[in-house]
Formats: sequence, C-alpha cells, structure tokens
Amino acid sequence: MAAPLTDAGEFEIWLNDRLDNLEVDREVYGAYILGILQEEENDDEKEDALRGILSAFLDEDATEDVCKQIIQQWADYASRSASMKNAEDAEVQAIASMIEKQAQIVVKQKDVSAESKKRKEALLAQYANITDEEDEAEEEEPAGGNDTTGNEKSLFKNTNVEEVLHRQKQKREQAKEDAQKKKETDKMQREKDKLAKQDRKEKEKKRTQKNERRR
Repeated sequence: MAAPLTDAGEFEIWLNDRLDNLEVDREVYGAYILGILQEEENDDEKEDALRGILSAFLDEDATEDVCKQIIQQWADYASRSASMKNAEDAEVQAIASMIEKQAQIVVKQKDVSAESKKRKEALLAQYANITDEEDEAEEEEPAGGNDTTGNEKSLFKNTNVEEVLHRQKQKREQAKEDAQKKKETDKMQREKDKLAKQDRKEKEKKRTQKNERRR
C-alpha cells in the first residue's frame, strides 16, 4: 500500500478547480479521488480507478486525458513534497546532532561535579564520620521517575499515531461510499433526463404531424 502524504493541500486545490471545470461534484468525488491516488501502488491501478469515476461524466477520449492529467499532477506534487521532506529531515538531523552534543557537554559537567562531591564527602567522612547516603538516595529517585514519565510519553505518542491513522482510514472509506452513492444517483438522474428529453421530442413530433394534416 502506498504511504499517504500527510498534507495534499496544494494538489487538492488544483483537483477541486479541475473538477469544477468538468462540472463534477468536488465535495463527493474530490476526497474519493485523493484517496485513490494515495492508496493505489502504480499508475495503471490509479488510472483504472479514476476511469471508473470519470467515465460517468465524460466521453472516452476526455476521460483518458483527464485521468492522465490528474496522475501527472499528483506525481509532480509527490516529487516536490518528497524533496521538501528530505530538506526538512536534514535540518532536523542537524538540530538533533547539535542538541546531542550539548547534552554530552552537560553530562560531562555533571560527572565532574559528582566526582568532586565524592572526594569532598570522603574527606569529611574521614575526619567527622559523616555520610550522605540519604542525600544520594534522594538524588537517584528522580532518575527512576523520569524513566516512567518517558515510557508514558512514548505510549501516549504511539496511541495518538494509531488514532490518526484509524481516522484517516475511516475518512477514506466514507469518501468512497459517498462517491459510489452519488455516482448511482447521478446516473439515475441522467437516465431520467434522457427519457424526459425523448418524451418531449415525441410530443413535438406528434404536434408537428398533426399541424401538417390540418393543412
């Protein structure tokens, strides 16, 4: 399954304008088409799925042209999006590297301070039998607490990701269902309009013949 892009706003604007020009309902079919482009693996599968939608509104030649236009626009958008993501990843990596170096410096400073403190405590204990075991125990406690907090944050993050993916899947499935219903409704309406047009033609023909007989 193709990995969905997180933000297809630029492409979606173009697609909505194209559907408006074709007089196709963007609210119903726009989300469905976007889902197809994100889900299908190759261009042939995408084109077959798009044909199934657009053939109800366009003739064969026009359907083929529009399908190719949509796929090409999506490919261009995906390429630009990937380039931007790579640049962002490089920037994030640079920042992470800088933070890691700063953290190492802080840890080193803490190690030096801890070593100095131990020497001081040993000196005091030598002359006055003073121990700092309780203080050391209290200093170790926050470390364990931080690990628990970190695990909770990790679990919370994973749960959020699963919920987002689940909502995206539900949204795509709902868009597909709505598009199918709309397609059937539009098809019935076109048949109804076609019959009404034929009926008007028959009535007009009969009226013309009747007028000719009177003459």
